This record gives sequence, C-alpha cells and structure tokens, in this order.
Amino acid sequence: MRPDQVAQSFIQSDLENLRGYEDWVGKTTLIQKVTQALKSSGISIDGFYTEEVREGGRRTGFDVVTLSGKRGPLSRVSSGSSTSRREYRVGQYVVDLVSFEQLVLPMLRNVSHGSDAEKTVCVIDEVGKMELFSQAFIQAVRQTLTGSRTVVLGTIPIPKGKPLDLVEEIRSRKDVKVFNVSKENRNSILQDILAAVESCRK
Repeated sequence: MRPDQVAQSFIQSDLENLRGYEDWVGKTTLIQKVTQALKSSGISIDGFYTEEVREGGRRTGFDVVTLSGKRGPLSRVSSGSSTSRREYRVGQYVVDLVSFEQLVLPMLRNVSHGSDAEKTVCVIDEVGKMELFSQAFIQAVRQTLTGSRTVVLGTIPIPKGKPLDLVEEIRSRKDVKVFNVSKENRNSILQDILAAVESCRK
C-alpha cells in the first residue's frame, strides 16, 4: 500500500450540541448504522461504541458496549464523595478506567492479531478525553492503526480547547480519511463512509 493511500476512516462531529432533537444523529448513531450495514454484508467486524446512560430523563454517564454484546461503565456523574484512589475526571463525570480497559483492551488485541484472509473492520467509538486516560488504550489504538490486517472505523472529537495528542496524531496521518458530520450532511454521509471502508479493505 502506498503511504498516502487511505487505510482508516474517522468521523468527527459537533452534533453533540443537538441532543434533545428527535432527529438527532451524531457520531455514535452513525457508527451504529455503518456497523449494521457492514455486518449485513457479511464483513468481519469487531469493536466498541459509547452509549449514553440516562436515568429519569437526565444523563448520568456513559457505557462502553462491545459489538459482541458486552457492556460496562465508562463514566458516571460524580457522587461528590471523595475516594482515596485517584479519580479520572472529565467535567462532572468520573471515568471507570478499570471497567473500560477490561472490556476494550482484549478486543483490540484480538482484532490486531487476527489471522483472517481478509481485513477486519475495527470500530473505535471514540478516541476522546475519557478514553485517553488509559495509556494502554493509547498504545493499543496505535498498534491497531499500524496493523495490516485491520481497517479502523473510529470517531474523534472536533478540535476545541487543549489538543489531544493521539487525536491530532490520527487526524494528521496520511492514511486516515476524516469525515466531518454536520446537520446538512448527516443523512447522506452514510454511503460515503461505507464506500471508504470498503475501499480500505481492498
């Protein structure tokens, strides 16, 4: 493969600001649609996505859900009581690093060491602030991106505030195509992403 040939696809979006709209479609929703389409085509796919947890109409945290059906907490709203162990925080959320790593790291290792004749699609939703507290996750993502048997379909946050090193590294890779999701294109971009993933697998 040429060094400038696209081998991975990442989606970035600021559509989180549209929460509450009935027709809201953000990065995770789009990833789920692409995943379903790829699965129904018989393509080998594994990975994880991040899902909102709501109680009584308010968001209380996020779960990690693997494509094999396992689920565990990524973060929860802080209870306010301090604990003796180190807490990883993003805003009001406390990140459950142990739960996240136990679910995600074995899956990323398996995908990277797969021996299938054809490339496996690996879904990583997302490479964001919460996930990047894990040094092991950062290392696993880098290994997955450089693997010749894997096509990564991931999500990254749009640039704002302090840059996240791994996100900027991904964005600047010559073998990565970044799709920007907007209100205007969120319904039409699905086919573009599917076409890019199919192209990456060749």
